[in-house]
Amino acid sequence: MSDVSLKSMDDVYPQSAGGEVRDYFQLLKPRVMSLVVFTSFVGLMLAPGTLHPFLGFVAILAIAVGAGASGALNMWYDADIDGQMQRTAARPIPRGRVSKDEALALGVVLSCFSVLVLGLATNWLAAGLLALTIGFYLFVYTMWLKRRTPQNIVIGGAAGSFPPMIGWAAVTGSVSLESVVLFLIIFLWTPPHFWALALYRCRDYSRVGVPMLPVVKGPDSTRTHILVYSFILVAFSLAPVALGFGGVAYLIMSGLLGAGFLYLAYLVFVHRVGVEADGHAKRLFLFSIFYLFALYLVLLLEAMVPGMMVPTGFEFKV
Repeated sequence: MSDVSLKSMDDVYPQSAGGEVRDYFQLLKPRVMSLVVFTSFVGLMLAPGTLHPFLGFVAILAIAVGAGASGALNMWYDADIDGQMQRTAARPIPRGRVSKDEALALGVVLSCFSVLVLGLATNWLAAGLLALTIGFYLFVYTMWLKRRTPQNIVIGGAAGSFPPMIGWAAVTGSVSLESVVLFLIIFLWTPPHFWALALYRCRDYSRVGVPMLPVVKGPDSTRTHILVYSFILVAFSLAPVALGFGGVAYLIMSGLLGAGFLYLAYLVFVHRVGVEADGHAKRLFLFSIFYLFALYLVLLLEAMVPGMMVPTGFEFKV
């Protein structure tokens, strides 16, 4: 574990950093926020019922702000290790652009604001799910799991899986089987996605004592886990078809994307040494982002484009 403590970081990085607007925006993890916005929007559009367009916009904005608040709180707590990892060294706190106190204040204020706005604009179930997401990401994943168990990503992945369920709840005021399926697709996608990243960033995590799976169990075990989870993910991605809210276009796309995912996971599994191994892990990581985006995009298009939703005839009655 690193010798640099959170207390000593107060001396390393100034407490009145005076960062620019873009520095505070970076605290919100805009890349992660963009995926949260998209998946929550899909959940909102797939949900039965109607929501005034303005209230829908406010709901998505509140979910995005809540996701950004989670990012700021994560950077506040992880300030001691971010500065020692190549992947995170350029973040605003390690660079001394924003102080930890400022990051904490921003995260707390935005958390409260986003939950309150979502509750007032839609309903308190959606707001409660957003509050649960923020709390889970900070207290369960960041503070508890991340530095204690190689299963951090498996369990902690729930935090990033809630947005489509929140979008669904914003419209319906309820949680349904369909919204749970949208949740589980992201939940099963998260481990192979982040383990691929951890494979080629293994030295970073090892340096700061974060027990990611490659650090604790080794790269070979991680490759096996990636392959197993990839099969489970691809198989489960057909659940929308079985439940009738994924049509022919989704069936075809999920099959093609799943084949690509499994092929890249197989390459990660068999190539275990040197730069080539890292290259395959990085390709899987990048493709996994496209995979999730494309799956949700097809579901969205089938719901929005007249005539695009063609039932497969394979759905089961529940």
